Amino acid sequence: MWTEQFKANGYPAYRKPKMVLFSEAVDTKGCGSAPSSVGPFYCPADSTVYLDPTFFAEVERTLGASKAPFSQAYVIGHEVGHHVQNLLGYSARTDAKRKKPQENEYSIRLELQADYLAGVWAHHANKKRKFVEPGDIEHAMTTAKSIGDDRIREKMGGKYHPESFNHGTAKQRVAAFVDGFKTGDASKRKLMLYFDEEATPFRVPELDNRELFGK
Repeated sequence: MWTEQFKANGYPAYRKPKMVLFSEAVDTKGCGSAPSSVGPFYCPADSTVYLDPTFFAEVERTLGASKAPFSQAYVIGHEVGHHVQNLLGYSARTDAKRKKPQENEYSIRLELQADYLAGVWAHHANKKRKFVEPGDIEHAMTTAKSIGDDRIREKMGGKYHPESFNHGTAKQRVAAFVDGFKTGDASKRKLMLYFDEEATPFRVPELDNRELFGK
């Protein structure tokens, strides 16, 4: 699906990521070692998505997420979204803000754009294969809500400190995915909205969080 979207939007040729399934811990080729507790992640150094399949049962148990098949597809779609961002230069934009005042803001922009890209994937994959069934979107939204920064801190007994968030709130993550699923728009114009500092910060009302971004 991404091969077609890259071509349709005039991007360079799409290079597919690899996926590695692991148990307990894994050694990557460029991003060091990681335990299962970090959850699924994308390593840009080797263009690989790493996943411990037990993650889904664990977040269902601890955070109330859904481990339904489409919820799992959403999580993987999010990580592949990071691969898309790496190819298109959005990851580099965020890396440039490391150890600067806007570091958390740009981390949130990147993560929400990855949620949006997961929605774009679901839109086009479903258009082609008609695999989304009643209840699937709701399952994915349950997972998106449960892994928002605010919900995680609430579950873990932490206080609500938006300035320390780096993935976005539950409401923002749901809105980003739904927007991608509804529009299927992978154009540069649309993707750049996630990095448009004049959009306060985004043109989707649910993503406008002045408390997080101070705009």
